[in-house]
Amino acid sequence: MKILGIDPGLNITGYGVIEVAGRRVRLVEAGVVRGGSSSNKSLAERVAEVYRGVTEVIESHAPAVMAIEELYSHYDRPKTAILMGHARGAIILAAQLGDVNVKHYAATQIKKTLTGNGRAPKSQMQQAIARELGLAGPPEPADVADALAIAMTHWFLEGGPMSLVSQGKKGSS
Repeated sequence: MKILGIDPGLNITGYGVIEVAGRRVRLVEAGVVRGGSSSNKSLAERVAEVYRGVTEVIESHAPAVMAIEELYSHYDRPKTAILMGHARGAIILAAQLGDVNVKHYAATQIKKTLTGNGRAPKSQMQQAIARELGLAGPPEPADVADALAIAMTHWFLEGGPMSLVSQGKKGSS
């Protein structure tokens, strides 16, 4: 089964595809979809780029499920949340039209699942993903690591083996 993790963004959307076979998981592909900067494209063009890019990933890998970060809004930056909502809408539409089930996860839940700390910094998340997937180094940019973390969180929470952090918290190894 393939799981597509998405870290939504209007400028950069991170994605990561993992494949699960029994208790094993492997990285299939990870990268970014660029919506373009606000200075050279209209909002509509940027949303369309995100939609097309995610549609291409879905068509290439045929994931069974797409896990996406929930929208978070800080009261100091409401415009950021509105722009993120545009990107999330395009991404969810791509999944719906591609017959891909969508699951939503809060950023704090993702961080806690992989590191045991719901406020883990990006560098810690990148290291956790490198460890969990057996990568030589942390995924770059951070958007890619975040997308892979979202995919891994779905796997862990939907019955996959618990992460090393979670296993340690339960007292087993």
